Amino acid sequence: MAEDEDDYMSDAFLSQIPDVKPGIPMVKRVKEALRKEVLHKEKNVKNRQKTIKELEQESRETAQHSTISNENKGFALLQKMGYKAGQGLGKQGAGRVEPIPLNIKTDRGGIGMEGVKKRKAEEELEHYRQKARAKQQNEKQSLEDFRVRMRTEREEQKIEGDLRRSQKACEQLDSQKGVPVPREDWYWPKLVVEEEEDKVVEEEEEEKEDKVEEDELTSLDKLQILTSYLRGVHFYCIWCGTAYNDEEDLCSNCPGDAAADHDD
Repeated sequence: MAEDEDDYMSDAFLSQIPDVKPGIPMVKRVKEALRKEVLHKEKNVKNRQKTIKELEQESRETAQHSTISNENKGFALLQKMGYKAGQGLGKQGAGRVEPIPLNIKTDRGGIGMEGVKKRKAEEELEHYRQKARAKQQNEKQSLEDFRVRMRTEREEQKIEGDLRRSQKACEQLDSQKGVPVPREDWYWPKLVVEEEEDKVVEEEEEEKEDKVEEDELTSLDKLQILTSYLRGVHFYCIWCGTAYNDEEDLCSNCPGDAAADHDD
């Protein structure tokens, strides 16, 4: 390669090439057309005829932001009566200073529609509050009923447990004294015995009558009767778990004839 020929791969040749940014170049007439279009839109906005509502709105805003001039007949009468600009109405000057603001209606509702809507909203709010209070009371009552029911169930379970203990103690103490049968069937624990096929009809009827009488007594009634029997006959207290020597020993050392007397 001759020395006078350009080397197209050399840095000197590449540096002479102008830097062209990627993308299509914007020609002058396109720029001019866009500028004219923007100017045309601005001109149309300025020259556009305003609607009646817009003119009324501008007129109201102008009147509200401007003070009443002396040319206003009402204002002139007030000045003749001694009123001064910026002073409140009334003899003491404690009345309104600014004019009553305008309240423009934008909907088709009647004049009293706003009051009706406000009253309905207040009624709905009060109804919601009543429902919330009723729900809270129901939840509170349900919780209280649950507590009472649980407390009642625990008390019944305790009574049943004391009754079973009393029946076992009664059977043991009666047996020690040679009592062959309990005074009442429920004085002793019930034993599961197979029914004999040759039972007499009269015995079955008597058992049914005894069962009806027994069912009339609650577990608490049975417990009170049985503990009274144990204390009076055997001088025994199921809550102390002790058989005392005599009635005097029982009265002196036993706190009482109820479970509550033995809580302490």
